[in-house]
Amino acid sequence: MTVPALAWVQEGTALFERTLSKIDDAGLDAPSALPGWRRRHVVAHVASNADALVNLLDWARTGVETPMYSSSQQRAADIEAGAALPAGDLRAKLDAAHARLGRELAAMPAGAWAAQVRTARGRAVPASEVVWMRTREVWVHAADLDAGTSLRDVPADVLRALAGDAAAAFAANAEAPRVTLIAADTGDRWELGMAGTQESSPAQVRGELAEITAYLLGRPGAATGPALPAWL
Repeated sequence: MTVPALAWVQEGTALFERTLSKIDDAGLDAPSALPGWRRRHVVAHVASNADALVNLLDWARTGVETPMYSSSQQRAADIEAGAALPAGDLRAKLDAAHARLGRELAAMPAGAWAAQVRTARGRAVPASEVVWMRTREVWVHAADLDAGTSLRDVPADVLRALAGDAAAAFAANAEAPRVTLIAADTGDRWELGMAGTQESSPAQVRGELAEITAYLLGRPGAATGPALPAWL
């Protein structure tokens, strides 16, 4: 596992924690940028996701199958239970989850990163994918707290990786419209939609890299373009 990849997790975690520190306890009850979720739901989700990823690292290290969640129902119940905690307990839960994941990432044997584990959606991936999975969570959800952090605060290399990840999924999705994305500030370019599934020429969407990434992820501040299916 490369140092820059692990650094993305550490830097994103720090941004999430700084953003959360701007929110007082009463502010946790305010809406987040995610429909139907208060800020406390975002915090609870980020904490639960850290513990779920620890399960995958344990699986890779020991060979004992340990799913992220026992079921989608358990995942949802854990988020709701966390969101219902008193503010101090919720913050402590997040701190403890961050600490556990940090220790597990640092202690992973080099050979264990190649071990196959399975995501909550059933996709078989090497354990090294856990680093990227957590990178997505902390950077994107820091903006979802809707407390002064946006995707414009995410470094260009992380934005590029986020956009590329989402674009690759949409390029293989027959339900996605054909769209050519152009990041005017960096020159990055992506093609969405499956070639040959639609007769019309691709729509063209231009914007800064942060706006293109927001469009792909369905977040505020997005470039204007055809409606996309849900990212995740």
